[in-house]
Amino acid sequence: MYAIIETGGKQYRVQEGDVVFVEKLDAEEGDKVDLTKVLLISKDDDMVVGRPYVDGAKVEATVLEQGKSKKIIVFKYRPKKNYKKKQGHRQPYTKLKIEKIVG
Repeated sequence: MYAIIETGGKQYRVQEGDVVFVEKLDAEEGDKVDLTKVLLISKDDDMVVGRPYVDGAKVEATVLEQGKSKKIIVFKYRPKKNYKKKQGHRQPYTKLKIEKIVG
């Protein structure tokens, strides 16, 4: 059994027991989170596709960690114009463990 969920503008294929990194959610470590934007649920040979979301479906998850990913360097440069700009960025994320798919 698996589901396709939408969170943070991205879509993820999840199964029970999976650990996924998603865009930062407003929750503390150890909290239970219900993801209600379920696009598709597949059980055995049965597949339910939502328009755009499946009615009454949700994915229950537990927040394992709130963190930041590795730093990336953003470097802008214009030749012959004496323009250089260097920035760093660390994207925040939430690590989720998928507990149960209801639908």
